[in-house]
Amino acid sequence: MDAQTVVELSGLTKRYGDVTAVHDLSFAVRRGEFFSILGPSGCGKSTTLRTIAGFESASEGMIKLDGTDITDTPAHQRETGMVFQSYALFPHKTVGENVGFGLKMEGVPQSERKKRITEMLATVDLDGFEQRMPSELSGGQQQRVALARALIIEPSVLLLDEPLAALDLQLRQDMRFELQQIQDRLDITTIYVTHDQQEALSMSDRILVLDGGRAQQIDTPRELYNNPRNQFVADFIGEANILQTRFKSATEDTIEVEPEFASMNTVSVMEHGFDADALSKGERIYLNIRPEDITIHPPEDDVADGLTAEITNKTFIGKTTQFVATVGNNQEILAEASGLAAQQSIATGDMVSLTWSRDDCTIIGDHRV
Repeated sequence: MDAQTVVELSGLTKRYGDVTAVHDLSFAVRRGEFFSILGPSGCGKSTTLRTIAGFESASEGMIKLDGTDITDTPAHQRETGMVFQSYALFPHKTVGENVGFGLKMEGVPQSERKKRITEMLATVDLDGFEQRMPSELSGGQQQRVALARALIIEPSVLLLDEPLAALDLQLRQDMRFELQQIQDRLDITTIYVTHDQQEALSMSDRILVLDGGRAQQIDTPRELYNNPRNQFVADFIGEANILQTRFKSATEDTIEVEPEFASMNTVSVMEHGFDADALSKGERIYLNIRPEDITIHPPEDDVADGLTAEITNKTFIGKTTQFVATVGNNQEILAEASGLAAQQSIATGDMVSLTWSRDDCTIIGDHRV
């Protein structure tokens, strides 16, 4: 185990009767890292977090914390702090009593508890809130109390189970920023569970994408977005155009493919680490092109080697306009354009040309893991 590894899962499996919620999951979280577990509802992300915390027992596999096997260690003996989606504050206790509850259970003297409660409330910007009741707090304030309660026991790892899900959009964005600041300031190892792609992309050092209880990819936000391993990751992390092609040939750094979705010339794609030697001629492979990487040329432009398409839908979404373009055999391609000129010059029903750079195409696997 690396000295910088705080949490390590090896072959973790969790079953509920005949249902396997988590399949043979392995990953390691480094010291001071903000590590997110991202996936749709029911993918096993909260189950994984609860198993790390000790609220669920592992059916198979091992969990280590700071190099020690804690797989069978009771939750209250694990050096973890957890914040739940519901916050789980004691309604009959004051803010100070909620925050200091863990210290009281550890037998910390009252004078020391009071000092640390005051310091921790200052850390989460709740100075002077000691005597307030949870019912007197806003959702964001309750979230900070729950965070303070988890942090005050100085855990080896902070576990956050969709803590922002119950907040409205603006408050969620504000709290996202505050969480990042607190995590950076305390340099605490954090595992964060969410179904929100924007949260994960904006906050994380690395992200584990889960689907059906199985790891799909573990990578940095930028790498996940730019080089998704399979169709699920490409679709789940932002918008994606996944296009069927047939492998034709490969050079040192370029793969040539023949599109199945339209009658057009061969398309060149940068390898981006894809093993072209494993492909045979005519084999089906999939291209991923992000909507923002596609350029829409209006009817009056004379574009060579562009893909002819009809604009079948146009949606204004603030800074950009989103277009649906239909090509060839009714393949729909999503594209985005910013600026007033694009919004005004392209209309539904227009025949346009679509182009993109070969650097912006990636090849992804045919199937999920």
